[in-house]
Amino acid sequence: MIKTKKLVITAMLIAIGIVLPIAFHTIPNAGRIFLPMHIPILLCGLVIGFPYGLACGIITPLLSSVITGMPPAAMLPAMVCELAVYGTVSSILMKYLPVINLFARTYLSLIGAMISGRILFGILNAFIFSVGDYSMQMWLTTAFVTALPGVAIQIVIIPVIVLALQKTNLIDKIQ
Repeated sequence: MIKTKKLVITAMLIAIGIVLPIAFHTIPNAGRIFLPMHIPILLCGLVIGFPYGLACGIITPLLSSVITGMPPAAMLPAMVCELAVYGTVSSILMKYLPVINLFARTYLSLIGAMISGRILFGILNAFIFSVGDYSMQMWLTTAFVTALPGVAIQIVIIPVIVLALQKTNLIDKIQ
């Protein structure tokens, strides 16, 4: 029964990861600014764990690209890798960080996953997906400056959602 519940919640987060960006993309360039697809993947990693966070990080952008055309095919490989890292790293840190306080562990796991995903995104673009066309300045601008509103939203909203889900018993107690 626990596996079924995890699968259902993961599927719901995948659906949110497809629908939420549609709302944001009514504003030009809002996907790169507000990072709406990142929120459900990070949530999945934090509250459901591994391997569900990894699956959510891979499946969400693939399905979204097929259904909505977002992310575009040129961005899809790097984004799949980045979001897979978000789901995986947030899962692992949430489970294994030796921090008793749930709020602190959630923040540390979230920030660790966000940094790891952004670093991988930059490395992949520099050496595989955009060789020669990608610079440190482009990475810093894309990953941090342009995305600053999205990063701020994630840092504010995700820990609150995790705590609310746990307090309402909608998710199992995070150990």
